[in-house]
Amino acid sequence: MNTPPHHDPDTPHDLVGIGIGPCNLSLAALAHPLPDLDAVFYEQRPGFDWHPGLLIDGARVQVPFLADLVTLVDPASPFTFLNHLKTRDRLYPFYFAERFHIQRAEYDAYCRWVADNLPALHFRHQADAVRWNPEHDVFEVDHTRLDADGEAEALGRTYTKNVVLGIGTEPYVPDALRPLVDAPGVPVVHAADYLTHRDTLLAAGHVTVVGSGQSGAEVFLDLLRNRPAGRERLHWIGRTPAFAPMEYSKLGLEHFTPDHTRYFHALPEGVRDQLLAAQWQLHKGIDADTLAAVHDELYRRTLHGGWPDTVLTPGVRVRTAGRIATTKIELHLEHTHQNTRTRLTTDAVVLATGHRERPLDHILAGLDPYIRRDHSERPRVDACFRLVLDPSITASGCNVYVQNAERHTHGVGAPDLGLAAWRSAIILNTLTGKETYRLPTRTAFTTFGLEQQHRVPQARQAPVLTPLVEGR
Repeated sequence: MNTPPHHDPDTPHDLVGIGIGPCNLSLAALAHPLPDLDAVFYEQRPGFDWHPGLLIDGARVQVPFLADLVTLVDPASPFTFLNHLKTRDRLYPFYFAERFHIQRAEYDAYCRWVADNLPALHFRHQADAVRWNPEHDVFEVDHTRLDADGEAEALGRTYTKNVVLGIGTEPYVPDALRPLVDAPGVPVVHAADYLTHRDTLLAAGHVTVVGSGQSGAEVFLDLLRNRPAGRERLHWIGRTPAFAPMEYSKLGLEHFTPDHTRYFHALPEGVRDQLLAAQWQLHKGIDADTLAAVHDELYRRTLHGGWPDTVLTPGVRVRTAGRIATTKIELHLEHTHQNTRTRLTTDAVVLATGHRERPLDHILAGLDPYIRRDHSERPRVDACFRLVLDPSITASGCNVYVQNAERHTHGVGAPDLGLAAWRSAIILNTLTGKETYRLPTRTAFTTFGLEQQHRVPQARQAPVLTPLVEGR
């Protein structure tokens, strides 16, 4: 979709969004009914998709359907999941299914429906760079329009008063296994591409799954269910000390509330880093139903005597890896608690090693002199999800917002779908300078900290520049 013809290309937009994943799709949906807000969103892919390689049959989203793109902020929005069902005459089947957690493929279909109904989205537009123009007090966003083959078709430049980065995450491959991924021959694939290579993996003689989180469990379960009993030939290893269930108690889930986000943001940088590392089981564990399904399938295969040909070993890291001839892979393993080492020969490897936030440095290279950073050289992000920039920019009312790139400042809930609508509303309230969306002042029974105040960030709260000792 090209820029609407009525828009003067030299007139700055109010907002340009870069990346169209669930976070910026939420922002676009909530911005759509605002008549005085001129917003456009760019995405280099030809259309919306959400982790297509992990849309395994039966795999479910780990948050309730109410954590859609808009409901927790505006349940009357036309872009709710329930309205999506209504438009497809599926409300009654969903009602009788009694499913609070929907399938991942269903969430992807819902997001595609929202994307199809938002004219401000521009797919096949690759954002290349963001710069500050001090003469006109605007950001310049250079972009490339791509053709159907993904090749450059035309170059363009857009001007905007505000930018929001929602470029998402990318698959993470450990250093020890990185040389194997691009080499020909034996399949070594990231779980993000699992469905693309599923047939090859099912046909392989022996398969090793590396990674003890949710995607590792889902891939292992799918392989297990589709390989012959007694000849499963599956290994599942991971670095965590156990195939641990994700923390899913009701009070535990309150870590994914605005209350905890505000508490976390107010902590000192060093404390935030320590706390974030300690909270791994809030988001890196395995859904209890998935663990139960794995155990049920393994147990089913013992009913006629014998044990399935599977090995499940936590507490293991891959030290190095290499290819044997052209048909096999040798993994050099170390058990971190036993301090023992061994070698594992396998025919295929699935890397369920998670995703990492895409670095912002490349696209924001032109803004680097203006960006304030912490001790670890990470961009500082204020309570309203704005990068802390030099006052020469922010004094003009221009800002760069981030979505799902602020875990170091806002905590474990940054990538959680349940906070996407709330964060989008904070951004829109800040950008418009008014309470465009009314937000709750309190969201948790837990009081995080002795002096926590239940308050919503003010719409025009200026970013506070802390002393230089906190970073540049």
